[in-house]
Amino acid sequence: MKLKRVIVSVINDLVTDQRVNKSCLTLQKAGFEVLLVGRKQRKSPDMDERPYASHRMRLIFEKGPLFYAEYNIRLFLFLLFHRADCLLSNDLDTLLPSFLISKIKRIKLIYDSHEYFTEVPELVSRPKVQKVWRAIEEFVLPKMKEMITVNESIADLFRDKYGIKVHVIRNIPMRKMLPEPASKEALNLPADKHILILQGSGINIHRGSEELVDAMQYLDDCMLLIIGGGDVLPILKQKVAENHFEDRVRFFPRMPYKDMMAITRLAEVGFTLDKDTNLNYRFSLPNKLFDYIQANVPIIASHLTEIERIIRDYNIGTFIEEHDPKHIAQKIKEVIADEETLKTWKNNLNFAAQELCWENEEKTLMKIYEQYI
Repeated sequence: MKLKRVIVSVINDLVTDQRVNKSCLTLQKAGFEVLLVGRKQRKSPDMDERPYASHRMRLIFEKGPLFYAEYNIRLFLFLLFHRADCLLSNDLDTLLPSFLISKIKRIKLIYDSHEYFTEVPELVSRPKVQKVWRAIEEFVLPKMKEMITVNESIADLFRDKYGIKVHVIRNIPMRKMLPEPASKEALNLPADKHILILQGSGINIHRGSEELVDAMQYLDDCMLLIIGGGDVLPILKQKVAENHFEDRVRFFPRMPYKDMMAITRLAEVGFTLDKDTNLNYRFSLPNKLFDYIQANVPIIASHLTEIERIIRDYNIGTFIEEHDPKHIAQKIKEVIADEETLKTWKNNLNFAAQELCWENEEKTLMKIYEQYI
């Protein structure tokens, strides 16, 4: 019997998008043949081996309006000329071509919104561009019966606005994907410094990274590792160079998930410091929060609804009260000095990691996918 085929679309280069990878693996487990489609940039890492097929399109444009237009047209044509029994669209920037093809071919469409896309700061600061994406969302979502998103707060926003059924699937790592810790010596990290970590693919504006780097001037016994990509990285690197913080801040590029987690496991404290400057951040539940939990790394966070709920429920970290570098530095000093509390948090992290894992989360996702077989 021929398996039903699902084409999964996402706008990134596929390599470090663990939510999409986990969704594809769960689709396979549910009985689908999977084809994952994204793009390949000039600086994209090579794809790792996966048990499902993938295709990365090379585009003329890599950013800006022409990039989004080109990708949506190319995706539409790809979906038009490739067989599929079902489509899975990840985020608003792949939804329109997927929706149009689902109507043309009369096949089912699943929509997974990884964030509250129309309220990200990059769009809030550009109202004309924001208006375009809102128009796409308002055109498509009222015509859909259900969708998936990452937490209850964002789900409630979609429910209230569109009256749509929303399933919540949090972006939680797999337990079995946890590697052994990296070697400090191999990474040329100082043996006598406390290791701090900020990681993720969205190290962008309004996420507290600038203030965290500024805080390092008060922390001569600490080394901050920043792993990943984002639009604020050039600013951070300039700060480090101008202030000669090379002995306190180290940058690592985007890397395969297992390599990132091996480095994350070295840290004594992890950070998620998003600011309450837009709805998307206010209700965010970032991947790195769950990565820190799986890596047994206590957390210092800003007071945001979904993040605070997890940290308080499991007692696995603490909070900053303001984004002032001196305050952040003082909080770090307090946490590092309090060995008893750190021990309690790490014990609680073991329990949290057993509950907050993809192996538990995907049970709900399997029930959703099984409706489409």
